[in-house]
Amino acid sequence: MQIGDYSVTVIQDAEFRLDGGAMFGVVPRQLWSQICPPDDENRIRMNMNCVFIDTGTEKILIETGIGDKWPQKHASRYGIERVRSLAETIKTETGVAAEEITIVVNTHLHFDHAGGNTKLDDTGNVVPSFPNARYFVAQAELDHAEHPTERDRASYLPENWRPLIESGQLEGRDETYAVVPGLTMQTIAGHNRSMQCWQLDRGGKTMFGFADLVPLRAHVRFPWIMGYDLYPVETLEAKKRLIPQAAKEGWLCLFYHDADEPVCRLVEADKGFTPVPYREEETLS
Repeated sequence: MQIGDYSVTVIQDAEFRLDGGAMFGVVPRQLWSQICPPDDENRIRMNMNCVFIDTGTEKILIETGIGDKWPQKHASRYGIERVRSLAETIKTETGVAAEEITIVVNTHLHFDHAGGNTKLDDTGNVVPSFPNARYFVAQAELDHAEHPTERDRASYLPENWRPLIESGQLEGRDETYAVVPGLTMQTIAGHNRSMQCWQLDRGGKTMFGFADLVPLRAHVRFPWIMGYDLYPVETLEAKKRLIPQAAKEGWLCLFYHDADEPVCRLVEADKGFTPVPYREEETLS
C-alpha cells in the first residue's frame, strides 16, 4: 500500500498461540471465546504483523516478530507455526534482503516483538538478523528489559537485544522521537511504562500501530484489556483517548497480533467502535 510517497507492506511473521484468558483479562471466557475460539489448551490463534516501510532512502522494519531461536519444547508451548523466516518473508513480499534493511524499530522488547532482532548463525552463535541496520528502542524500555519485574520477566529474553549492544547497532531513544520524517514513536503507558506506539503521517493520511495497547481487533472494546498489562487502568485511559480519535480522523490502524484482518479503519457505532477491515483496492496515495 502507498501512504503518501512511502510504500508500506504488512509482513506476517508466524502464527502462534497464547492463553485466551490471559489475552482478555477479566472478560469472561463465554464472551471472548465467541470471537476468538480457543483450542483444547485454551490458547487462541494469533500472528505478529511486522511493518516494512520503504521511504526511498530508508528501508525500515517495525517489529521483528517472535524469531526462530526457539527450542522445540518452547515452540510447542506457544504453538509457533513457522513457514519461513521473517527475512525470507520480507524478501518474498518486497524483494528486499535482510542486508538492505537500514532501520529496525521495536515498540518494546517482549519476545514476540523483538525475537527476530537476532538469529542463530551456522555455528550456533546469536547474531543480528539485519547486519547493516540501526536498531531503535526507547531507552526506558531497554532499562526496564534489563531490570524487569517478576511479573513480566518471562517476556524478556536478553539474546534478543544484548548482541545488538555488543555489535554497536542498538540505539536507546527518547520517550517520543522521529524515526524519519512522518514516522514518529510515542510512549504510551499501560502494557508497561515504556512501550511505544508508532504513527505514520504522510500525504494527508495517517497509519497508527497500536502494538500491545490494542493487540487484536477484539480489543477495540474499551474494557477488553489483556491480563498481561502491568497498568490496565492506564491502558483503558489511552484507548478511550486514541480509539475515538482514530475513528474521527479516519486512521488506518494496525493490530499487531490479529491473525486475519490486522489492518482496519474504526467506525463509531451505537455500542462503541467497530473495526472495518482494510481492502487493498482502497487508494491511500
